[in-house]
Amino acid sequence: MSSPTQPWAPVHGQPYRPVPYRPVRMPAQESLDRSAELRARMDERRTVRRFATDPVPEQVILDAVACAATAPSGAHQQPWTFVLVKDPEIRQQIRAAAEQEEQISYDGRLGDEWLAALRPLGTDSVKTHLTDAPALLVVFQQRYWLGPDGTKRKHYYVDESVGIAVGMLLSALHLSGLAALVHTPSPMRFLGHVLNRPENEKAFAVIPVGYPAADCEVPDLVRKSLDQVIVEV
Repeated sequence: MSSPTQPWAPVHGQPYRPVPYRPVRMPAQESLDRSAELRARMDERRTVRRFATDPVPEQVILDAVACAATAPSGAHQQPWTFVLVKDPEIRQQIRAAAEQEEQISYDGRLGDEWLAALRPLGTDSVKTHLTDAPALLVVFQQRYWLGPDGTKRKHYYVDESVGIAVGMLLSALHLSGLAALVHTPSPMRFLGHVLNRPENEKAFAVIPVGYPAADCEVPDLVRKSLDQVIVEV
């Protein structure tokens, strides 16, 4: 994977310098057709916990990350890092640490109400998806910018910015034919140690990526209808 030739630094305190933005306006009917197709395709998206071990084209994952990185962010500070983990040994380390934390959670740390909410999903402390899926994307929040010389600069709306980017990542992966799962073991500090991340980064989510297993099953769930999630005024 290529890396920037120079470290990225935030634009701070510089004057506003606008550039023209003139996208071609899409005809109304084409817009309607595309939105209907997108709505239908996104309605097929499901969270998958049973993955095939087959490899996936790495470029598809890279393109999805590139799409996620176009997300809006507070003050355009882009406070995210996506770590692509393919090494089976590192994925095994992540699974072992995650299962240890999850066992504690399911043994009582979550509480009865949370466990009751999870019951229809069929989840437990065993996380085979972390080693079955051929790749993991571990998403980190950059709580602040850290320069090569140790300079620090505050980031703004980090949770919101990274959350939007992850949403766009999931959409891009699904529309590219891949399945994913947002896994958030709690606590997640072990991820920074396993992946040797710098002090300014905090783990946000682990996202296994791959194809659904041939015998994959998902919970029988019903999404809210459009009129249940939108209010027009």
